[in-house]
Amino acid sequence: MTDESAHDQATRLMSLLWRDALPPPARARGPRQGVSVDAVVRAGIAIADRDGYERVSIRTVAAELGLRPMSLYTYVPGKEALIMLMVDAVAAEDAPIDPALPVRDRMAAIARAVRAELLAHPWLLEVPPWRQVLGPGRIRRFERQLAALDGAGFDDLEMDRVIAVLSEFATGNARMAVAAARSAEEMSDAQWWEVHGPLLTQVMPEADYPLSSRVGATVGQAYQAPGDPDGAFDYGLNRLLDGIEIRPR
Repeated sequence: MTDESAHDQATRLMSLLWRDALPPPARARGPRQGVSVDAVVRAGIAIADRDGYERVSIRTVAAELGLRPMSLYTYVPGKEALIMLMVDAVAAEDAPIDPALPVRDRMAAIARAVRAELLAHPWLLEVPPWRQVLGPGRIRRFERQLAALDGAGFDDLEMDRVIAVLSEFATGNARMAVAAARSAEEMSDAQWWEVHGPLLTQVMPEADYPLSSRVGATVGQAYQAPGDPDGAFDYGLNRLLDGIEIRPR
């Protein structure tokens, strides 16, 4: 790819992301477009939510809209650009964080919103997170997250660090919660333990693994599952917030 083509693609993507903030482009010659870019993005999100990230393509989105695949390129230059538009559209749905809440609750709201978004749209976990192009949805969310921390005693770098740490913790936990939900669709936890429990007992005698046996029995009784992503999130978030609140000043 030449520098010029990379620049052209970046310009096209940026103009699509910020299409509502830029003057409308001059209409190209040819037949009038039958749908909008927004409709294309909504169709992509619908496919990803229903069928998964790998099913999103120019062809499947075109079919969803009743269009020919080649015609979709008049709306978006390719799947990569479409995914960035989808990510930004989902971010635009974020609700504001109540500034009247205590600072701790505002920090918790940042993490909970990130996790809720990923649980609602699991395909987001498959989108490479590095160097995502900023659109109005993502930058508005960042502005709201910063506003939730502004005036709480953090300097500018600390505010960015807090948001990053909370977001990364929520993302890791959401990944486990999504995996647990998908596994439950194939086999319930009770069925899994019914199959694997006796086999594990044979290869893991309690005398050789006393701590694992004791703790495993305790958590198994408590969770009735191999793990508890929801409970781990609440516990971990509270410990994380404890650490942030007692940071050196």
